[in-house]
Amino acid sequence: MSNTTSDDSLITTEVQADSNDDRAPLGETGTAVAARNLDVYYGDEQAIDDVTMEIPEKRVTALIGPSGCGKSTFLRCINRMNDMIEICRVEGDVEFGGKNVYEDDVDPVALRRKIGMVFQKPNPFPKSIRDNVAYGLKIQGYEGDVDERVEESLKAAALWDEVKDQLDSSGLELSGGQQQRLCIARAIAPDPEVVLMDEPTSALDPVAASKIEDLIDDLAEEYTVIIVTHNMQQAARISDRTAVFLTGGELVEYDDTAKIFEDPEEQRVEDYITGKFG
Repeated sequence: MSNTTSDDSLITTEVQADSNDDRAPLGETGTAVAARNLDVYYGDEQAIDDVTMEIPEKRVTALIGPSGCGKSTFLRCINRMNDMIEICRVEGDVEFGGKNVYEDDVDPVALRRKIGMVFQKPNPFPKSIRDNVAYGLKIQGYEGDVDERVEESLKAAALWDEVKDQLDSSGLELSGGQQQRLCIARAIAPDPEVVLMDEPTSALDPVAASKIEDLIDDLAEEYTVIIVTHNMQQAARISDRTAVFLTGGELVEYDDTAKIFEDPEEQRVEDYITGKFG
């Protein structure tokens, strides 16, 4: 579409700058998660309205949209975090590994070992750095070398060099950005296939947020990353595909990130991206 603003041009430039990597084209990747006619209700209020989409594996998919549009609700559907909300009702399918995760024989705890989650505010446990990362391993009865896996996870989270000499110190003593990277290390230690992130940089300063963005790009080499962000420029910088949710939990457009930010199909999407509402 035409009539882009200067801000929109900035986003376009950033998309183009980050779109050249060595990974296979999106069309050649498999599907990690698929939603089929997904509806979600909180009591009588509908939060997600008939969403169908396929999320590619080992890519970064961003979910954007104004507050209250259902993007975080959709994210929590993927690993059944909404099960913890008594008034929440889910209809339709969310497929992972070829199976609907809402079937009766699916264990939500086991599911969350395969689909980890990082929240908006860093939430390390009041334990040592080592025990924070090892927590999930111990819960699942990991039989390998725990210390080795802790080191691997901290390295993958770009935190090892900063904390390797203080593994027995409390995770609560770290800075906000370090705490968030510790939470990422904790999420990937059990070796999930998918990592969900719900606005993981919104509580961080710009320098710490930039480190998380760089880390997300690295993580996509090994994991499928699905991120909710309120920052459209961040979505443009770090994601391969972008889903735009608007009021009422409607998925209005879902496409390659460059297409969404440079030439969206829907006028409502262009209006949102260029700041006319939201």
